[in-house]
Amino acid sequence: MKKPSFLDRLTATVRRDDYDDYVDDELDTEDEDEMESNSTYHEESEWPGHNIIEEEQDGELPVDMYQTPDNIIIRALVAGVTPEDLDISITRDMVTIRGSRQEEREASDDDYYHRELFWGGFTRTILLPEEVLIDEAEAKEKHGLLEIVLPKVDKDRSAKLKVRTASKA
Repeated sequence: MKKPSFLDRLTATVRRDDYDDYVDDELDTEDEDEMESNSTYHEESEWPGHNIIEEEQDGELPVDMYQTPDNIIIRALVAGVTPEDLDISITRDMVTIRGSRQEEREASDDDYYHRELFWGGFTRTILLPEEVLIDEAEAKEKHGLLEIVLPKVDKDRSAKLKVRTASKA
């Protein structure tokens, strides 16, 4: 069969079955032994990275972040995590939340019909859009919702300083 032109395929003047037959014929003409001899890797264990043991990676914690005139608020669902198992690190421009959610196994893997819940460690680093006051930050958890309140640095705030003189006494 003659290879259909692009225009023939585009305008559907050639039947799809005819084109599929053409592709199949082209694939059948290659010699399988030749393909195997050209293969760089003969054994499964020779594939790069095949024997690398994968480390279990932390999941990424989904968050909401918004601002009020005075604060930046971060919210995250941490249901199933005790406050003691949460580690929150704050700098002036970044927040990192780490934790772990432990699974209580009630059934074997074969007995599950569907699994979507994430179990294990999680972490999330969030770059803040503005600088915050670290010492005034607060975190609270209620019904599985973590809320972090970060007061913004007031860059417009100013203070007057009095100049004192060193008097001789």
